[in-house]
Amino acid sequence: MEQHFTESGYTHAEVISNIRVKYGDKAKILFYKSVRLGGFMGLFSKDGVEYTGYITDNPGIKRKEADEKNKKEILNLAQSQKGSTLDEVLKEVKELKEKMNIHPREEAPLHPSLSQMKSLLKDNDFSDTYIDDMITRLRREFSLEDLDQYSLLEEAVMTWVGESLREHQDPLVPSPRVFVLVGPTGVGKTTTIAKLAAINGVTSGDASLSVCMITIDNYRIGARTQIETYGDIMGIPVFTAESYEDLKEKIEINRDQDLIFVDTIGKSPRDFMKLAEMRSIVEACGDNAEIHLAISSTTKDKDIHEILDQFEPFHYKSVILTKLDETTQVGNLISILSQRKKALSYITDGQGVPQDISRNTRAKLLNYLTGFSCDTEQILSKLDKKYNRMWS
Repeated sequence: MEQHFTESGYTHAEVISNIRVKYGDKAKILFYKSVRLGGFMGLFSKDGVEYTGYITDNPGIKRKEADEKNKKEILNLAQSQKGSTLDEVLKEVKELKEKMNIHPREEAPLHPSLSQMKSLLKDNDFSDTYIDDMITRLRREFSLEDLDQYSLLEEAVMTWVGESLREHQDPLVPSPRVFVLVGPTGVGKTTTIAKLAAINGVTSGDASLSVCMITIDNYRIGARTQIETYGDIMGIPVFTAESYEDLKEKIEINRDQDLIFVDTIGKSPRDFMKLAEMRSIVEACGDNAEIHLAISSTTKDKDIHEILDQFEPFHYKSVILTKLDETTQVGNLISILSQRKKALSYITDGQGVPQDISRNTRAKLLNYLTGFSCDTEQILSKLDKKYNRMWS
C-alpha cells in the first residue's frame, strides 16, 4: 500500500529537506512542478516548487529489486505451466506485466541548473554521450544546495572538459628527431610542416634547432614547389623522395640535423591500397620516427572517426587539428578526442607561417567554448600546475 504526498516550498533544497525530515528514506519522489506560493487574493505571490511522491510500506525493497522479483515470477510461471495451454500462460504473463506497470518507473527530474548546463553543452556541439557523462558526474558530485549555484557547475564542467583533453609530450629520442605528418588530402599538411619547421628552426632565437624538410608528395600539382618556396624563404633545406630507398637515403644524409620533418602524400582514408603503399615508404624513417595525424577541424564527425580508424596502421602518436579558424564550435572535436583517447600536439588556425600554430592545445579549445561565464584563464592556470607536477 503506497501513501502519496505533496510538499511545496520556495526552493528545491527547502522542499527536499522537508520531505527528508517528515518521511525519511521511505519517501520516493515522482515529479515536481513550478507553482506560485503565498500572497493575498492572487497578489504578491512568489515562485516556488511543488514535489509529489509516495511512501512505501516496505522501504527495504527498492523499485528495481521489485521489478526483478516480478520478472522472476514471469519466468517461474512459464516453466510451471507446461501442462496448461499456451493461451492460459500468456494470460497469466499479461496480468503480471500489468501489475508491474501499475507504477511505471519515472526518470528522476532534472534540476534546473542541470537543464541549463545540458543546453549550454549542446549549444557547443558536444556529443550526447559526452553531455550525459557530464550531467551524471554533476549529479554524483554536487549536493542539491550546490546545484542551486550555477557558477559552480560552470567552473566544474570547464575544468572537467580541460581534463578530458590530452596534450602530447615530445619523447626523448636521440638526434635526429624525425617528425612525420600524415593525413587526408586537403587538410593543410604542407603548410603545417612549414609552420613547424619555422618555429623550431627560425623563430626560436638561441634555442633554434638545425632543421630540414623532406617531401614525398611529388604527385600533387604544385606541392613540391610550395614546400620549396617555404624552404627558400626560411633558409631551411628541402629534399624530395619518391620511394622507400630514396627516403631512407635522405634521412641518412641528414643525420647531423636536430629535427627532420617529413611531408607525406594526402590520401583518402578509403584508398586502402594507397595507404598501405605510403605506410611502407614511411617505414624508411625508422623505429624512432614520430608519426602525427593531421585532421581538419571542419571534418564531419563520422568522417573523423573513419580517418582515425584508417590511419591506425601508421601508429600515429598524436592528432594535429588544422583550420580551427574555419569552424565555430569545437565540442564535437573535444568529444571525439576524449572518446577515442587521442592526444593533441598542435592546433593551426590560419595560413600564416609561422604564427598561426599553437602548442597550447588545451587553452586554445577551452577559449573556443561559448556561453561560459567562468574565469577560463584561472582554470587553465590550475590545470597547467596540475599537469606540470605530473610531468616533472
